[in-house]
Amino acid sequence: MAQFFTVHSQDPQPRLIRQAAEILRSGGVMVYPTDSCYAFGCVIGDKDAIKRIRDIRGVDEKHHLTLVCSDLAAIAHYARVDNRQFRLLRNAFPGSYTFILEATKEVPRRLQHPKRRTIGVRIPDHPVALALLAELGEPILSSTLQLPGDDYPLNDAYDIRERLERRVDLIIDAGSCGLEATTVVDITGEAPVVVRRGKGDLGRLGLAG
Repeated sequence: MAQFFTVHSQDPQPRLIRQAAEILRSGGVMVYPTDSCYAFGCVIGDKDAIKRIRDIRGVDEKHHLTLVCSDLAAIAHYARVDNRQFRLLRNAFPGSYTFILEATKEVPRRLQHPKRRTIGVRIPDHPVALALLAELGEPILSSTLQLPGDDYPLNDAYDIRERLERRVDLIIDAGSCGLEATTVVDITGEAPVVVRRGKGDLGRLGLAG
């Protein structure tokens, strides 16, 4: 049975954030708010938790999971970033974007795309997500909270609880945070490729709308 924390969306209670981080460090899978929509999250080193997220989402290893990071320095630790890519990331973050980049050796193989050796990265603009990252001191491995057969991500914490309370360890309720996933852009090649149009404005990246 999942624990259920109700936190303030702009000023999350430190006690609850600490407890959430401990649940993650103990191998837990959580549901938490971001600036785009709710997401699943776990620590990057727990292969069992990662498998649980893939199983709940109904996706295989070819589906990119995302490293949700606290800052650009953290991204550069896990992804190869050249000057051109860095400028694009700096313009986008924090914000509702996910970028596909080549993974560094710090990223376990099981988290990388099996053929391309890439990983998704992002920096959210949400106080709860940022507080969790600060407490953990490492990225959160994440995936959009959209269940197989659903047209949109889940947005109401009580609906999430009804459907997932026996499949996750923690649900963090910070109120509605939207139904639109991030904009996903692959920047591994010479020109950016928009993989998914979502909440993030392409104009902010200098890309065609």
